[in-house]
Amino acid sequence: MTEDNEQDLLISDEVIQLDRENADESYNKLCAFVSKGVSAIIDLSWSPWEMAEQLSETAGVPIIHSLLGAQQLVSAFDSYLDSRNATDAAYLVESESDVDRILYELLGRSHVRVWVHAGLTRESAKALRNMRPEPNFYVIVGDEEFVVTTYKRAVKEKLVKRKYRWNILLTDYKTVDPSMLVLPTFILQSDFGECCKLAGLKEDCICPSNMQRQQFLLKNIIQYTSEAFLKLGSNHVVNIDCENPQNEMNVTRDKLYQIFEEDNAKNDSLLFWDEERSGLFLRSNFILSTYKPESGMERVASWLANEKYELLPGVELEPLRNFFRVGTSPAIPWTLVKYSETGEPMLTEDGQPVYEGYCIELINKIAEELGFDYEIVTPKIGTFGRRLPNGSWDGIIGDLMTGETDIAVAALTMTAEREEVVDFVAPYFEQTGILIVIRKPIRKTSLFKFMTVLRTEVWLSIVAALLLTGFMIWLLEKYSPYSARNNPGAYPYPTREFTLKESFWFALTSFTPQGGGEAPKALSGRTLVAAYWLFVVLMLATFTANLAAFLTVERMQTPVSSLEQLARQSRINYTVVEGSTVHQYFINMKFAEDTLYRVWKEITLNATSDQSQYRVWDYPIREQYGHILLAINASGPVPDAKAGFQQVDEHTEADFAFIHDSAEIRYEITRNCNLTEVGEVFAEQPYALAVASGSRLQEELSRALLDLQKERFLEQLSAKYWNESARQACPDSDESEGITLESLGGVFIATLFGLGLAMLTLAWEVFYYKRKEKNKAKETTVKTIEAFQPKKTKLPKKMAERVAKLRNRKKSAVKPVTIGDTFKPADGGVSFINVYPKYNP
Repeated sequence: MTEDNEQDLLISDEVIQLDRENADESYNKLCAFVSKGVSAIIDLSWSPWEMAEQLSETAGVPIIHSLLGAQQLVSAFDSYLDSRNATDAAYLVESESDVDRILYELLGRSHVRVWVHAGLTRESAKALRNMRPEPNFYVIVGDEEFVVTTYKRAVKEKLVKRKYRWNILLTDYKTVDPSMLVLPTFILQSDFGECCKLAGLKEDCICPSNMQRQQFLLKNIIQYTSEAFLKLGSNHVVNIDCENPQNEMNVTRDKLYQIFEEDNAKNDSLLFWDEERSGLFLRSNFILSTYKPESGMERVASWLANEKYELLPGVELEPLRNFFRVGTSPAIPWTLVKYSETGEPMLTEDGQPVYEGYCIELINKIAEELGFDYEIVTPKIGTFGRRLPNGSWDGIIGDLMTGETDIAVAALTMTAEREEVVDFVAPYFEQTGILIVIRKPIRKTSLFKFMTVLRTEVWLSIVAALLLTGFMIWLLEKYSPYSARNNPGAYPYPTREFTLKESFWFALTSFTPQGGGEAPKALSGRTLVAAYWLFVVLMLATFTANLAAFLTVERMQTPVSSLEQLARQSRINYTVVEGSTVHQYFINMKFAEDTLYRVWKEITLNATSDQSQYRVWDYPIREQYGHILLAINASGPVPDAKAGFQQVDEHTEADFAFIHDSAEIRYEITRNCNLTEVGEVFAEQPYALAVASGSRLQEELSRALLDLQKERFLEQLSAKYWNESARQACPDSDESEGITLESLGGVFIATLFGLGLAMLTLAWEVFYYKRKEKNKAKETTVKTIEAFQPKKTKLPKKMAERVAKLRNRKKSAVKPVTIGDTFKPADGGVSFINVYPKYNP
């Protein structure tokens, strides 16, 4: 640059295209230009060129850096992200060169992890969707046309799912159509007045549609630098030999930088000097706006490029909720697929199943306490996680290790092997283990079950004793000289007459609490009755005790009561879920038994000391797990728990058992009245949440769980899913409270049979009595007619036929009644009948 006069400047510039792959060639071009004369070097590359920096330092030539791209806008938005405590963000830019510019701008200056990609295609959208961990923020950087196209593609690819997570950075001086924004979005751009300043137009101008921002910015930088040189008041053009540079412009460089620094105080200037980066940058006025579909566009912040980010007075942004991917695996009752009223599984907008259950309610509560949103993710391979032969993991554990998920909330047990690769949080379900479930034995119901308390021969013996006793009472009463029948003088009052029928009745009623009634008077009869009563008391006591014990033991009867009994018997088959932790438990225990046996055998065979210490008749450790594993393999492991419970339910003879997780078994028992647990829980372990190794979420989740324990939320959740009161709806839920009607129904039937027999007997008695009275009345009529008939008087023909008919029916002669004869009526009295012959003229 040379000075022509005090008012006019003569500016000459040369442009060198920097090729970093051929840096030496580019440096040679630079040296060729500076050897002709130079006042300053303006570096517009996205990263400083070390060779130019070194030349500037040795020759003293001022070097001025600047940015023509969107780096300033990205840096300004990074301040906003930092205020939001963002951890990562994905930037979508227009070209590959923009990728390099933004990466360099944020590298070492930002605390946010970034992913930068040029454009958004179907393939890159898929990569972005599968990125783990998923970015918290998405930023589209470019002009209005690129922003609109990219945002619409993101909506189409279903990437826009959370409000305030997608952000727009406009590099030109245009606006976007708010109607295309489907969720609340932040938009950052420079003040429209900047366009007029760059173009040298009035402040209220209309920005040209074909505005070339970079060209105008470069023009202003050159002009501003030239004016600063003019203030120095002398010619500052030097020729530099790259082979032997001299420090000829050190003073000029320092004075030029001082002029730039002094101009920084003028906020009305278009450019400002950044001493740290040794550059002139555009003093942009950044405007951050938020768009809400319900309320439209609203400005929330405005700050200059050389100032710190700050919200406008009175503006408060809605707190952003963190977003995590929660891994889980279906398990009852921890994670269940939710079904609609029609029985169809409910799905989300993405076609994923909707889940419910203990773990889902737990993560809902934790999310509410910590204030974050989440998405349920189920593992594509495996369930809870197991180590593969190559050392990797599948299932939930594998997803945590690869970043597919952030938190694991499932029926996940804490094991030492898993703790090597992930971090567990405080347990949310203290103890669970392994339990045995079996179907309740179906008891054969019988209304006359009380009759089975005594064997048939005992019942026959009791009947024989009753008959013999009744007969003996009648016999003793008949032949004993001291009985009431044979010694009436000793008993002037009415006494009981022990006929054969009355004796049997006495023997029968002696079994009742009322007793048999009046006993025989003779000493021999009383001795017999006393012995019989003792027999009755003992038999009643024996029957009562045996009946109570029989009914109680019947209700308490179970085929097996422990794992040891299950292993020793062969009638009941049993199984586990294939590949489950329970299956692995028995495999490990079998391996431990084999190892211990091998070590014990080596000790006993190779003992150099007194071998008598090891001489035992049998191996001192029970080898039950080997037998259990053989029985499981013989029955065949089931694919899932549902199949296991179904097999148990199908074996009505209680000859099949299922060994599974105790929590799931107890949940199933509350829903299935046919199942019952056997024995105690063994191999207990806690269930806990898990996060990736070293995750910052471990401490926060532990604190949240402790708060939930204080609020007794976990207890309430357990009571909800393991509701023992649901068993009351079972038909046999009252077995522990008393004896059922089915067990003693025969007693009621016998009573009803007695009542029916009594009614039949009553009917027979009434019929017999009426028939007897009718016959008596007919006999009395015949006798009366014969009594009124004179010996020599002829009866009328009809009356004579009737009398003959009555005589024939009775087939007996009727004694004629004469005058003065008497007869005894049926009531036992005496009547005198005066018979008068009928006068027949």
